[in-house]
Amino acid sequence: MDLEKFKEESQNKSKENKAFLEKVRRRRPKNLDDVVHGLHEESFDHIDCLTCANCCKTTSPIVIDRDIDRIAKHLKMKPSEMIEQYLKLDDDGDYVFQETPCPFLMADNYCMIYEIRPRACREYPHTDRRRFHQILKLTWRNTLVCPAVLEIVERLKEEYG
Repeated sequence: MDLEKFKEESQNKSKENKAFLEKVRRRRPKNLDDVVHGLHEESFDHIDCLTCANCCKTTSPIVIDRDIDRIAKHLKMKPSEMIEQYLKLDDDGDYVFQETPCPFLMADNYCMIYEIRPRACREYPHTDRRRFHQILKLTWRNTLVCPAVLEIVERLKEEYG
């Protein structure tokens, strides 16, 4: 996967995709979840996250208390030590990693804490969740991060354009 080509394409289509997703939000198609879930499955049949890991390289997930406790236990640290070493509060008052790329991302794009990774990482890019219409703004932002999300939105435009 050519990440530079993806970044250029996602930026070029950003305004159009934002307007399209706003239109979808207003129309709220009844079968949106089913269509998006099908596109999610099709996209991830041929897109391998390990060849990309752009989300881990550029975006810090929200890390909730349960994540902190689980990761700290795994690292044999106190939660307060884990917070001090790895996390900071963002503008919304949520814990996020202090820096990107993720401190647990290895050179081969594998995650050191994959089995206990934060919930936001497990659920990313959120294109298989219910009530998809509720996260269309987040989906637009994710078109700038995740090639699979960009592909899903491009295919949605064919469906609902």
